[in-house]
Amino acid sequence: MARVTIDCRSVPSESNCSLTISGEPDEVLRAAAAHAVDVHGHVDDDELRDGLRTALGRAAALDVEPGAFVQLIEFSTDRMDEFSDLEQQWLDDIGSDRTAVWGIVGMDRSEPRRFVQVVAFPDAETAAANSKHPATGRIAEQMRALCDGDPVFRDLDIREVRVF
Repeated sequence: MARVTIDCRSVPSESNCSLTISGEPDEVLRAAAAHAVDVHGHVDDDELRDGLRTALGRAAALDVEPGAFVQLIEFSTDRMDEFSDLEQQWLDDIGSDRTAVWGIVGMDRSEPRRFVQVVAFPDAETAAANSKHPATGRIAEQMRALCDGDPVFRDLDIREVRVF
């Protein structure tokens, strides 16, 4: 099911609330109703819940903010299926120690063997902790063996985020 969000800044109120809640629709609705009652003094009734349902929006899939850290990894391979399998193995191995928040992989249209992976972290320190984890080291070596040449890494501190 698609994640949704509700942003108090988009729902008129007297308190200038800035809370944003994201998650599955039912859990967001429950949390938003509890917040509306506790903070804004509303009564939890059908009218409130209908208004909250109207205010639900689709959650941004790739949430990132200034101060976060993103790593871009450019690599070439004709073994992308194996690469993806290794990434799943890494997710299984690292478990709850994973600090990466999300990742995407794009394929270059003009060179279909070239890929760019983008991985986001809350900050550079958590990225470093993720990088030093033994599971990351093991998988990174196996992934490197699937690549034609060395991957190119770009370590980026997020300075600005715009939603278009």
